[in-house]
Amino acid sequence: MLSLDEVRKVFRDAECLYSGEQVQLALDSMASRIERDFSEKNPVILSVMTGAIIVAGHLLTRLSFPLEIDYIHATRYKKSVTGGDLKWLAEPVTSLDGRVVIIVDDILDEGVTLSEIKKYCEKAGASEVVCAVLVDKQHDRKMGIKADYIGLEIEDRYIFGYGMDYKGHLRNVGGIYAVKDL
Repeated sequence: MLSLDEVRKVFRDAECLYSGEQVQLALDSMASRIERDFSEKNPVILSVMTGAIIVAGHLLTRLSFPLEIDYIHATRYKKSVTGGDLKWLAEPVTSLDGRVVIIVDDILDEGVTLSEIKKYCEKAGASEVVCAVLVDKQHDRKMGIKADYIGLEIEDRYIFGYGMDYKGHLRNVGGIYAVKDL
């Protein structure tokens, strides 16, 4: 477990890549595109816990059409800075059979988790599955999945804020920051 001093140092030394205002504008744009494409489809919005809790909260208040909200919890990081095996912690209770599903996540990095969640939704009978991510990390290690709705693009650095964490901390920061040293 990190000490409070260590967490404060990581935050103090980090580089702000996107301010809270820039993130809000990106969320506005994502919401506008999602509204355009799904306002008549009564989708199920699946928030990927824990990272997407903040993204989904801000995004969903911008959508003014009928929808259902649920969550799915699958993780590879477990308060670490490197991913491991995927661990399923919770499945949605809403039936996905015959439904349009919009998966909302904080970041598309390598895509392992998002790819598996998309497969889960398809296997559960979803008629259409799309992915909306606040951040798409730019590198060549992606596992073949692409997000349909992207708020911001980030260079290949370890980031935190707006749902993304540094060893379980700093998800609540109102901007997106890059860790100085790992």
